[in-house]
Amino acid sequence: RMSEPTHKELYVEKHANYIYNLGNKNDDFEYWVTEHLRMSGIYWGLTAMASLGHLEQMDKNQAIEFVLSCQTPSGGFGGNVDHDPHILYTLSAIQILVLYEALERVDKEKIVKYIASLQKPDGSFAGDSWGEIDTRFSYIALNSLSLLGRLDAVDLDKAVEFIARCKNFDGSFGCVPGAESHAGQTFCCVAALAIADALHHVDKDLLSWWLAERQVKEGGLNGRPEKLPDVCYSWWVLSSLSILGKLDWINREKLTSWILQSQDEEGGGIADRPGDMVDVFHTFFGIAGLALLGYKGLSPIDPAYALPVDTLRKLGLKLPWQSAPTS
Repeated sequence: RMSEPTHKELYVEKHANYIYNLGNKNDDFEYWVTEHLRMSGIYWGLTAMASLGHLEQMDKNQAIEFVLSCQTPSGGFGGNVDHDPHILYTLSAIQILVLYEALERVDKEKIVKYIASLQKPDGSFAGDSWGEIDTRFSYIALNSLSLLGRLDAVDLDKAVEFIARCKNFDGSFGCVPGAESHAGQTFCCVAALAIADALHHVDKDLLSWWLAERQVKEGGLNGRPEKLPDVCYSWWVLSSLSILGKLDWINREKLTSWILQSQDEEGGGIADRPGDMVDVFHTFFGIAGLALLGYKGLSPIDPAYALPVDTLRKLGLKLPWQSAPTS
């Protein structure tokens, strides 16, 4: 059997063109199946472009106007115009405005009230008025409020307490107390605890071992034992390891090579794994993962806030994990 070719370079220009052209493809299948999460799609695309050094290629005013058009009377944002508000799209909206230094264009207090209204007595957060509880929403709430400078608007101690209750015997976290360990939920909990300055709740070595075990022999990372590797875990797993200062616990070269093999060499974009169709979600997470690995030419992306480090420094946020020792 012939060995796989090793891809040694990131096709920066091709990825930038792929992302730039996404908004112009409204006759495309992918455009319509992602209609409900357009807000997050724009955030993924813009943040990837920022890391690639091509943000100025995008239409800033168009992005800001789209965000503003998706705010609902509740203060929260929908995934598209006239869609119901959800905490998920509210964070994406805030992240886009932060990226473009345009937070003053919105009524921040209305957004803060919307997010605070979703906290439950046990400290958890619902995603919207329908009431689904998930540690993803805890992370999203704390990330959003921290970016708005209003972590004081919720019961932070209770929020931390709920996240700590979602920790499992293997050191990782689930979506609610007692739920299965999962790398995506683990990222949400670790990043939320980092933002809340409560990382003492994490069993750092035990969790880092579980995260390092997510690397499969091909070099990619999976989200749970016995599952296929997926480029998105290059973000979920790596960001957690990065916050904990344990990035060296995985084989960085093999992972870098595996992400690069998942690129579309002709049309640009990154797929979930080598040979599959590309999409903006995996393109962002592939680029963000490479940025966390220190890939040359990429602007660093913060592992907790999932925004460029330079952007966050302008907001005056403390990022203690940026100088965390690696071991």
